[in-house]
Amino acid sequence: MAKKKREEKPKEYTRRQLSHFQKAQRRQRIIFISGISIIVAIVLIVMLGWYFTEYRPLHRTVVRVADSEFNTSFYIDTLVFYGQQNPDQTLEVLDVDIPNAIIENELMRLAAEPLGIIVDDEQVRETLKDNGQSASDAVVAIARTQQLETRLKDEYFGTTVPEAEDQVHILAMMAESEGLAIEARDKLINGENFSTIVDQYAQNIYSKYNEGDFGWQASSILEQELDSRIPMDWAFGAEPGDISSPLSDNESYKSVGYWLINVVGRPSDNSSSVQALYLSSNEQALEIKARLEAGESLATLADTYSQYTPSKEKHGELGILARADNTTTVVSAPFDAYVFDPATELGKWSDPISDTKFSTLAGYWLVKLVEKEDDRPLSDEDRQYLIDEAYNDWLTDLYLQYNPEIDISGLSGVLTWAIERAKKELGYT
Repeated sequence: MAKKKREEKPKEYTRRQLSHFQKAQRRQRIIFISGISIIVAIVLIVMLGWYFTEYRPLHRTVVRVADSEFNTSFYIDTLVFYGQQNPDQTLEVLDVDIPNAIIENELMRLAAEPLGIIVDDEQVRETLKDNGQSASDAVVAIARTQQLETRLKDEYFGTTVPEAEDQVHILAMMAESEGLAIEARDKLINGENFSTIVDQYAQNIYSKYNEGDFGWQASSILEQELDSRIPMDWAFGAEPGDISSPLSDNESYKSVGYWLINVVGRPSDNSSSVQALYLSSNEQALEIKARLEAGESLATLADTYSQYTPSKEKHGELGILARADNTTTVVSAPFDAYVFDPATELGKWSDPISDTKFSTLAGYWLVKLVEKEDDRPLSDEDRQYLIDEAYNDWLTDLYLQYNPEIDISGLSGVLTWAIERAKKELGYT
C-alpha cells in the first residue's frame, strides 16, 4: 500500500513578519518606479534639449516670400553650397547675400510659371544625384534657378529684344569746363585727330579708355556707356559729320577736381589748420578764389560749390589736420603736399590744385557724329547685353512687386548659430 503523501501547509507569517514583508515589497516598487521615472526624466531632458537646440532652430522659418517659407535648415544648406563654391571667402561675408539669393530664387520660380517656363524639381533632383551632388531642397532651388535664368533669357526675353535698332557711330568726350570744350572743338574743326584731343581734354572714364570712339551703338547701350542721355540725344538728331557745340551736363561725373586751400596756421610740425573747397573745374576754382579774396563768405561758397563732403558739411572749415609721418595720406597726395609743406604761405588762398582722387559733378560734352543708320542689325554682344538688361529690370520689378510679402525677420537671433552650424558641415571647425 502506497504511502500517503503528506500535504504541506502554506507558510504562515506572524503579523509582524507580514508587515515587514509588505513594507519590503512597497520599497521595491518605489525603487522601481523611481528608477523608471529617472530614466524617463533623463530621456525627456535629452529630448527637450534636442528639440530646443536642434529641431526647433532648424525648423524655424527665417525667410518668407509670399506663401513660401524657408527654414533655418534650408538657410544653412544654402550657405554651405555657396561656401563650397567660394572657399576663399568667409561664411560671414557670404552670409550677407544668402537672404537675397533665397528670395531671388523663389521670386524667379513664382514669376516664370505664368510665362509658361517651369523647371521640374524632381528632374533637377535626379540630375544632381546622378552627378553625385547634394540634392537638398536648397541645392535643388539653386540649380532650378540657373535653368530658369537660361530659359527666361532664351525663350522669353530673347523674343522681346529686337534684332535691329536705330544706331549711331559717334566720337565723344567730356571736358571739365565750357572753355576747354570750345578749345577742343576748335582744334577738331581745324583737323586735329579726335584721339589726340581726347588725351588732352577728356575727363570721363570711357572716353579715356576707348579714345572717344564709341563705335556703332543703339541708344539704350550708348546711354549706359556714356552714363548720360545728353550726347546721345544730340547725336540722334544730328547729321553725319556734325560737331556739337559744348553740351552742358550737370548730372554726370568726371575724374578730376580742383582744390582751393587756405592754411590758416600750424599748431605743430605735422599738423595744419585748414580751410578748403573742392571744385568742379579750374575755371570755377579761379572764379571762386576771386570771390573769396573779395570778401565773400567762405561758408556760403562752400555750401554752394564744394564737392568734397567734409568741406561742404563743415562749411569750408576742415579744422586741424595732422599726419603721423610723411608717408601717411590724410586727404590726397596733392592736398597733403600743399597743406603740410612748410613753405606754404599762411592765411592765403592757393591757386587751383588739380586732384584726380575724387570725382566731381558736371562738365561739357563734345560730340562728333560719324555715321547714322536706321534699323541697323545689333551685334551678338549688344543684343545679349540688352537681353541681360531686360532680365535684370524684370527681376528688380519683381522685388518691388513682392516687397510687402517678403519677410526675413526670422533670421534675427539665429544667424550666428546658422553660420557656426554651416562651418561644422564644411569641416571648418
